[in-house]
Amino acid sequence: MNAVLLIEDDSALRTLFADILERNGWNVIEAPDGEAGIALAKQHKPSIVVCDLLMPRCNGYQVCRAIRCAPELSGTRILMISGRDYATDKMNALEAGADEYLVKPVDPSELRAALRRLSEPAAPAEMPARPSAEIGGPVCVRFWGVRGSIATPGPATVFYGGNTSCIEVRADGEIIVLDAGTGIRPLGLSLAKEFGQQPLALTLLLTHTHWDHIQGFPFFVPAYNPKNSVRILGYEGARQGLAATLGTQMESPYFPIGMDDVPANINIEELREMDFKIGRVNVQAKFVNHPGICVGYRLNTSAGAIVFIPDNEPFHRMRLKPGMADEKSLQYADEQDAKFVEFIRDAQVLIMDSQYDREEYASHVGWGHACVDDVVELAGRANVKQLFLFHHDPTHDDERISRMLAHARQLGSANGNHTLVEAAREGLEVVLKSVNQ
Repeated sequence: MNAVLLIEDDSALRTLFADILERNGWNVIEAPDGEAGIALAKQHKPSIVVCDLLMPRCNGYQVCRAIRCAPELSGTRILMISGRDYATDKMNALEAGADEYLVKPVDPSELRAALRRLSEPAAPAEMPARPSAEIGGPVCVRFWGVRGSIATPGPATVFYGGNTSCIEVRADGEIIVLDAGTGIRPLGLSLAKEFGQQPLALTLLLTHTHWDHIQGFPFFVPAYNPKNSVRILGYEGARQGLAATLGTQMESPYFPIGMDDVPANINIEELREMDFKIGRVNVQAKFVNHPGICVGYRLNTSAGAIVFIPDNEPFHRMRLKPGMADEKSLQYADEQDAKFVEFIRDAQVLIMDSQYDREEYASHVGWGHACVDDVVELAGRANVKQLFLFHHDPTHDDERISRMLAHARQLGSANGNHTLVEAAREGLEVVLKSVNQ
């Protein structure tokens, strides 16, 4: 007999649901709250978990994430039940790991149908073929690190990920890596497995040299293969050159291998121009509003533009900063934001700093990071096709990011914004359709 774990804090409803389940042949295990439910799930390994959303001590989202973090429960299906029929609640539940979502009061026939669907063997997931770097192949973006400031591993960040900034782009015969935060380590392991003994050539584009954007490079496995070539491009730092900055973090006593001892062919180039080419990809750079020398990049590929701006504070919000309220300053802010809109205009993919919600931003004006409300507004003005919220705050867990995403989607919809909004998460792969399709 298949086991189902029923997690419901309302004892009357729990008794009702348990009776329905038992009469339909299920072995029911009951839990009065989420904490007890997680422990019972790990103990009994049920086929299905039926879980209420709003519970004290541990809510349904937390239960979903805990189950999805447990390898021994990889085959467990989750049915979320809630008394709230909000689209954002359903979306957040599915993103947290639920397989289905039902709204109370639940009709017994609806419950039985959902359990039948969840009882069916899951179709084997087909992993998409890894796009090659060949000319004419699909243009692909993959997220390897999405966090800002400092890496935050742990059960509360497992869905969106805890590694710092790193994006892989395969386009028009090139492998382009955007930033070298801690996410570059798993990228390197993946590339080494994929290419084996074949020589690998790639370009690393650095937006700036704050530590969360370079700290993963010493652990980038392809840099230790003498057959490989790694071209590193970026702009000169505020105090020292690009090569010196990258080399400093690998000096003793910080790291056992110096930059000069790395076996691969490493070529570090300080950029002087704001427009250049990487193979067939035309690249535009733009200085952005963030402490130090920091840029965003626009990769103009055969499938459209990919824009990467991991750290930036729109000037519009800077009006809240003391001394920015005079007419001249306001005019300057409007002009700068207008230039920014033109830089991102009609992008197929925009990956952009969206670190704070509106309430948080009020106490972070001038820090160099964006309010999600402004990012959605700018993307809409620029006719961006798909926006990925990026540079997640280290204090934001998966649930908080999901709430910010729901807010961003609601905001865009209310403003008639047709931009598709997602929150960047590790492992997510986006294949761009040809602009001719």
